[in-house]
Amino acid sequence: MKIIRTKWVFRNKLDENGVVSRNKARLVAHGYNPQEGIDYDETYALVARLESIRILLVYAYALDFKLFQMDVKSAFLNGFINGEVYVVQPPGFIDFEKPDHVYKLKKALYGLKQAPKSWPDIMFNVCLCARFQEAPKTSHLEAVKRIF
Repeated sequence: MKIIRTKWVFRNKLDENGVVSRNKARLVAHGYNPQEGIDYDETYALVARLESIRILLVYAYALDFKLFQMDVKSAFLNGFINGEVYVVQPPGFIDFEKPDHVYKLKKALYGLKQAPKSWPDIMFNVCLCARFQEAPKTSHLEAVKRIF
């Protein structure tokens, strides 16, 4: 099993006038290092078939339903990963007393090959809990996230 390196990706968030309002940083894994069959079993990409999307749109139009699209920007960060994945200490957070120390990941990072596979498990559980609510809100989603 290889130990995966990480790096920081920095981004400036702009307001409506184009002025920098916030600086953002995200820790990502160097996902090109692991080898299939050794460090992970399979990759996965959750993509809906075009026919399924068309059927959904026609059905919603026929019944005069409103459709909403959503994007969960932190989707990969909420999923637990299967197997053992170790990463080196992130740049800027190296413990000088233990410079060779590595961390075992509990949740996925952007850049990991197995990160997309963890997302459907969370969505299934959230949708299962939402079935029992008439009008789920963001606070309900936060409560479900605390459970998992």
